[in-house]
Amino acid sequence: MNRRSWCRGAAALVLLAAGVSCSAQSDGTGPAGAMFGEDADQSPSPTATAPPPSPTRPTKDELLRSAGVYFGVSTYQTPLASETDAVAAAAGKRPTMLQYFLDWRKEFDPATVREIYRQGAVPMLTWEPGDAPYEADQPWYSTRRIASGEFDAYITRFARGVRDQQWPVVLRFAHEMNGDWYPWAAKANGNRPGDYAAAWRHVHDIFAQEHADNVIWLWSPNVLRGTSADLQSLYPGDAYVDWLGMDGYGFGESTASEVLDPTYIRLREIADKPVFVSETGAMPDPGKPGWITDLFQWIADHPKVPGFVWFEHSVEQGGRYDYRFAADPAAREAFADGLATLKLRTWPVTGKPPS
Repeated sequence: MNRRSWCRGAAALVLLAAGVSCSAQSDGTGPAGAMFGEDADQSPSPTATAPPPSPTRPTKDELLRSAGVYFGVSTYQTPLASETDAVAAAAGKRPTMLQYFLDWRKEFDPATVREIYRQGAVPMLTWEPGDAPYEADQPWYSTRRIASGEFDAYITRFARGVRDQQWPVVLRFAHEMNGDWYPWAAKANGNRPGDYAAAWRHVHDIFAQEHADNVIWLWSPNVLRGTSADLQSLYPGDAYVDWLGMDGYGFGESTASEVLDPTYIRLREIADKPVFVSETGAMPDPGKPGWITDLFQWIADHPKVPGFVWFEHSVEQGGRYDYRFAADPAAREAFADGLATLKLRTWPVTGKPPS
């Protein structure tokens, strides 16, 4: 699929009024988590289920050995508690993973991680090496410059911030690299063969040097539909990746399997690692409830899938389409029913939730 800019018309007015920068996206990436300011309302919705009590800090290994599927979601202002509560109320279950986005103009914020854990979820940080808006042509952010050390001071500072706050973080660095819509993409911005994998390894090595060992590294290409870059050449190697991932959205297909199967098969050829569905959703369509039902069946049929993240965004909130399951009664019912069939991860630690 081609990169599209959503920074136009009514959407732009909404986002600019909120103080949020615009960005480009492919299937669904937008300004998720763009607002973490002190003025954000962190109070829970009066009708939503209460978040779990303060957790005991899990280890990275405990999170990787999860018994059950992570139910993840990205909302417009993750980790705004009222948004998480609204998703929980619609889905009938609380999310155990919350995804948010940071570009390279922003520093790591430990308060965001603490708030996500306070809500009973694991943070998935999508870390985007570019400026907003995310136009593909940003020579300053070429993967060659990242690999050569031009950003080492920033990366080191970020790694130390992640390390010092101690809580584990899923780091989804430079996602959808097999497309052509981001400056780190394999076939954009003057990037050369081998540059992406070298940049990934360089960033990973800095985290290792700084003993930021509380990171789950998630390598997350787009589904093969609409892309041309070879995934094998973009893979940095087993020692540098904990989870494989894929981003795939329903654009009118009758089943989620049609979207996910070809990429899942290819990923399993590349490495024997879990495959996280790290971004998904479905456009408004009469078949959306059926697509959602099939998504949950697909997850249940693939034990190597440790979880998924649903992109709960409208067009005004950065989605290419209105991907929200909660916005349509039939889709909401299908989502809640499908979620109830999965064995879900109920708390981000080994064993029972705190009482």
